[in-house]
Amino acid sequence: MNSIQVGKFKAELSSILEKVQKNGESFVIEFGKKHKKVAMLVPYKEAKKPRKFGQLKGKVDIPDNFDDENRDINKMFYGE
Repeated sequence: MNSIQVGKFKAELSSILEKVQKNGESFVIEFGKKHKKVAMLVPYKEAKKPRKFGQLKGKVDIPDNFDDENRDINKMFYGE
C-alpha cells in the first residue's frame, strides 16, 4: 500500500488511477503538514452474485426449542 500527499495525488491522478486499475495497487491519501491519513483508494471489485434466499432449505435442522430461554444462561446475563 502506498501513501501519497493530497497535492501529489491531485497532480498525478491519472497515473495513480492507471496503477490502481492495472496493478491493483492501493493508496492512502494524506492531508496537511502532519500527514493525517484521510482516505484510501483501492481497486474496485465487481459485486458477487447475490445469495439465493433459502438455499439451505431441507439441509439444516433447527430444533423446535431453538428460541426457548435457558434459566442458567439468563442468570449469567441478568443475575438472580
